[in-house]
Amino acid sequence: MYKNSKFSILLPLLLSVALAAGMLLGLYFGRSGSETRLRGLLRQMAVPDNKLTRTISLIENKYVDSLSMDSLSEHIIPYLVKELDPHSVYLPASTMSRVNEPLEGEFDGIGVIFNMATDTVVVLNVIPHGPSADVGVKAGDRIMKINDTLVAGQKIDQERIVKRLRGPRGTKVKLSLQRHDIQGLVDVEVTRGVIPIKSVEAAYCIRPDLGYVKLGQFARTSFVEFHTAVAELKAKGVDKLIFDLRGNSGGFLDQAILIANEFLHKGQLIVYTEDRNHHQMREFANGEGVLQDMDVVVLIDENSASSSEILAGALQDNDRGTIIGRRSFGKGLVQTQVEFGDGSALRLTTARYFTPTGRSIQKPYTMGDEEGYEMEMYDRIRNNELYTIDSIHFADSLKKITPKGKVVYGGGGIMPDVFIPIDTTDVTRYYIEVIGRNILYRYTMDYADRHRAQLDSVKTLDELDALFAGDEDMLDDFVRYAARKGVAPRRRDIERSKALMEAQLKAFIGRNTVLEDNAFFANIRPVDNVVMRAVEILNTEEKKDDKENS
Repeated sequence: MYKNSKFSILLPLLLSVALAAGMLLGLYFGRSGSETRLRGLLRQMAVPDNKLTRTISLIENKYVDSLSMDSLSEHIIPYLVKELDPHSVYLPASTMSRVNEPLEGEFDGIGVIFNMATDTVVVLNVIPHGPSADVGVKAGDRIMKINDTLVAGQKIDQERIVKRLRGPRGTKVKLSLQRHDIQGLVDVEVTRGVIPIKSVEAAYCIRPDLGYVKLGQFARTSFVEFHTAVAELKAKGVDKLIFDLRGNSGGFLDQAILIANEFLHKGQLIVYTEDRNHHQMREFANGEGVLQDMDVVVLIDENSASSSEILAGALQDNDRGTIIGRRSFGKGLVQTQVEFGDGSALRLTTARYFTPTGRSIQKPYTMGDEEGYEMEMYDRIRNNELYTIDSIHFADSLKKITPKGKVVYGGGGIMPDVFIPIDTTDVTRYYIEVIGRNILYRYTMDYADRHRAQLDSVKTLDELDALFAGDEDMLDDFVRYAARKGVAPRRRDIERSKALMEAQLKAFIGRNTVLEDNAFFANIRPVDNVVMRAVEILNTEEKKDDKENS
């Protein structure tokens, strides 16, 4: 029954269009007319007895060898979708769970954060009150065996380790742990449970009046997480915010709209979409946001995409706050997900995003040219765009004006109000070697082992600062460690890269405390030129406000 229903509904359309789009469009019509021709072919499918539908029916019913039409569709559908825009995609059932998991806000697992930098599963942190915490797994433990199978030193990739540790909630997994100062292995049995995935990666006070929030993605829980984080910061006296969207590739549109609403005044346009028939859907702020009067600087970069660009564009076009960093990715196409009965899905582009001033976020593309689309980022690097603003040019026809007269441009991505280049000033040959050979990170794991008791006692950033202040020999100790690992000291390089290495040492070590990424971002801040520029901008805004009020 399932096979017949799938054939009658799905295959006549997809196989016919695939054959037509792949062969006729590619070989005969050419790329330039593919969209028009494809639409024409889709209209043909409405005719019950057209030639293409009959051909597929004949293949299934008369072809000399029996064929699995389901199997054939798995090959044809991706081929078809590849002829469309770069963001329409077919997702086989086998990949749906992995693709959706980061956006759903939870997964089934054992509740540990781990790393495999040394070909051993090292537990960095244990999620409080999670399955592993309940049976006594501790930060610093090495997972040597999973269900009595040796995994340490076996060169098993991280994805395979994840598969062994995860599983349906309620199932059990046996772990054999190596623990510092304990002879032999410690065996525990963990009952898998629901593990939350945080999209707010960090939220802390840089100083009493200034908060920092890092949002890694727009998942189903992002607005609730963000709202909770800023409420806690405001309770501590924060009235200025650095909102970090760097590396955030997007996610659910509704979450971006909800978060943008927090900053905007009633009636201000957040975003609108437009479909092929020019029908628009507009989203406006409702005036109930709790951050309407908070000074804000939003950080973006070349990996900020989709929902990140919608949020940044909404604030920029409404003259709300300052956007700083580098030009964002440029994904302004709306996908609608159609799920099939076998667990697979089609994400089909059905509309385009526009910012409040009418800018298209989407960068240019050629239908079916996925390789060329991916090369655009390499072109940015080759054109030196990440290092100098002089290499970035926009056509005057793409110019838009915000309500307060600021000039902004469409045509691909969000160009920040303040451009911040990648800073390579302190990158030396010695630094590249200790980072590239993973020596710096391995040292931080070794340090965490030797100072486990002290790190476990740390509860606040001030306590972590005090711990580091009492260890002035850390950098020298690291240099000696690197020498033992085969990287000879280069004193001039070490002096030049000192601040960069000290910040990274403290950041990675701090991750081994209950502070997790708050400790990482707080300690990396002194060498993060984008965050430091954001602090300067907010300080300038404060002085300007004081002057106007005096």
